Amino acid sequence: MPKTHQPAGLPTPKQILEFIEQSGQPAGKREIARAFSLSGHEKIMLKALLKDMADEGLIDSAPGRAFHKTGGVPRVTVLRVVSVEDGQVLAIPEQWHAEIPPPRLRVIEKGRKSSLALNDRILARTEEAGKGHVAHPMKLLAKSAEMLLGVVRAEGSRHYLTPVDKRERREFMISDLNNAEVGDLVLAEPSGRPPRVTARVDAILGDPFAPRGFSLIAIHKHGLRDVFGEDAIEEAERVAKQPLGEREDLTHLPIVAIDPADARDHDDAIWATARDDGGWDAIVAIADVSFYVREGSALDKEARARGNSVYFPDRVVPMLPEELSADICSLKAGRDRAALACHLVVGTDGALKSWRFARVKIRVAANIAYEDAQAAIDGMAGLVDPDIVEAALKPLWSCWRALLSAREKRQPLELDLPERRVMLDEKGRILSVAPRERLDAHRLVEDYMIAANVAAAKALEAKKAPVMYRIHEAPGREKLTALKDYLATFDIEFALGQVIRPQTFNHILERVGAHDARPEIMEQVLRTQMQARYGPQNLGHFGLALGSYAHFTSPIRRYADLAVHRSLVRSYQLGEGGISDGAAAGMETLGEHISMLERRAMEAERETIDRYVAAFLADRVGQLLPCRISGVQPFGFFATVEGLGGDGLVPAAILGNEYFRYDEAAKTLVGDDSGETFRMGQKLELKLVEANPVSGALRFELPQGKFAAPRKDRTAPRGPRRGRPANIRHQGGGRGGRKP
Repeated sequence: MPKTHQPAGLPTPKQILEFIEQSGQPAGKREIARAFSLSGHEKIMLKALLKDMADEGLIDSAPGRAFHKTGGVPRVTVLRVVSVEDGQVLAIPEQWHAEIPPPRLRVIEKGRKSSLALNDRILARTEEAGKGHVAHPMKLLAKSAEMLLGVVRAEGSRHYLTPVDKRERREFMISDLNNAEVGDLVLAEPSGRPPRVTARVDAILGDPFAPRGFSLIAIHKHGLRDVFGEDAIEEAERVAKQPLGEREDLTHLPIVAIDPADARDHDDAIWATARDDGGWDAIVAIADVSFYVREGSALDKEARARGNSVYFPDRVVPMLPEELSADICSLKAGRDRAALACHLVVGTDGALKSWRFARVKIRVAANIAYEDAQAAIDGMAGLVDPDIVEAALKPLWSCWRALLSAREKRQPLELDLPERRVMLDEKGRILSVAPRERLDAHRLVEDYMIAANVAAAKALEAKKAPVMYRIHEAPGREKLTALKDYLATFDIEFALGQVIRPQTFNHILERVGAHDARPEIMEQVLRTQMQARYGPQNLGHFGLALGSYAHFTSPIRRYADLAVHRSLVRSYQLGEGGISDGAAAGMETLGEHISMLERRAMEAERETIDRYVAAFLADRVGQLLPCRISGVQPFGFFATVEGLGGDGLVPAAILGNEYFRYDEAAKTLVGDDSGETFRMGQKLELKLVEANPVSGALRFELPQGKFAAPRKDRTAPRGPRRGRPANIRHQGGGRGGRKP
């Protein structure tokens, strides 16, 4: 329940967080009480406040009696060494209560040479450095171990562990199989010092090649929580049975949910109708998750620890138990459902004239796949009930044309980057891997969601209420300078002194047109952008060209949206389930937390798709495949299979019998003698020589006889470059070979 009054003398949650962050020593209850001169009854109240803050996820208990900010690192703590490479030592906190991926701290030791080894445990003093932390060792402790995730393989009489991480190129000899067999996915305990590190199998996880095996790798590698505790399950079953209560009744409206054909949950539905003044009334109704999931509850703690749902081709790891995510909170046709509705008035020009929020009861008229909705609008009969087409889809499309006009006027960033879709049969076997088709139906739903997200942010601003913004800042000068140098290699001018807007990049792509280099330039523009994140400061959304933007439309699968719902509930006095004072004060911490979890989910999803692509290509090893160069480095270039994705390396060492020079600005490798050039975006046929489904790694070679013979003498004289293509100018290259 929200706490509206803070007892005199007792510090606020914000003050406690500031003290913990600034304290030069471990901060427990005693230190906090002393700092704020508390005594007697105030200490008892402080204990209750600290418990509330822990329940709300604002602080975590460090070992012993100290506290630290959720997602933060204690001032003094025990660390475990997880990497010793090229003299750099990285370590993670051994006790990590935030239930998110622990940060890696750079360990700074006295002296030039590190004395620490893999899995050493140290007591260390930590401090912030930039956006991360560094650690200063105080004492070496008894050894422990970090688990390695990999697959068992045999070579003669010996067994080896092949790590699932494609960045880890080493294999580890297994000292104890512990009943594991060749092909098993296992957790193993490493021991020894590099390069003589062996592994002992600790747990057998299953067959990575079995159906659902590739997502199993991602779940274990990234530490995803894929099993709900009994308390959360019991609570979900209990709250799912509670009555909807007094709500605005919208069950008479033909509201529809338009989703992917394979959608696992349905948390949004839309409706529109024409107004007498030429504009439209529209409703974006979102599952009322805050009605069922209350702050501090078992469900809330589980949802916060997960941060978001993670979607794989063969399964979903949901943020909420299926009793909620796939049932009572899923907006299914013909079922009465609790929703939080955003009522919009849209002008003839597509601008939002007004908005209001209400708790409502809806009954979805139909769940429609994107493809079916598009086909129905295009005139194909039989896929959608004709009454639904007339009463729901046609008004939605009419209103959307106005929203689209407003979108085109503000000119958000337009990058046409296809999303890969893996199709599986009923047994989990791969049928196809192909880009998802982009339809007007997708754009329609997206623009309604964006409108509701804008309305939510502005509504909360008007109430001076806490907002969890979706932040996307403009690119920094360093990235813009790199883009300028890159575009210069195509004779495209890019002025750094201009005001950078999304349309600036759109104009670049318009100038490129249908040129072969368009995909690579588009990717480079994407890499220039900042990574989106969550936070309570309104820094705008650069990519969407919007000044105020929050995520409101997916509380089933994103905790950020749930936080926005709770703030709306409290601000508009919509009943129980509103945000508390403590949670409002902890928005910055929460934003950092869920931003980290979002990045983890994206990486897990991307890696799993790469594993499916590698499995799909495994029987084509030895064949020539149409590829496009996706990245160029001094040590070689990466290529992706056209239409499928999945990156594979072509090492510079096998490019030819001459020295290849790396041009950083042009992103090219150029042969000193022949002038043979490999550049980003270049299309070529490559021979697939390895496809590893476990790691998702591919490896390519040049077709025999296509280019120069494999290089034999790596110390050959490095003469001046000759024969460079006219459109490439040398820029100082170095040496070396889903819905909103």
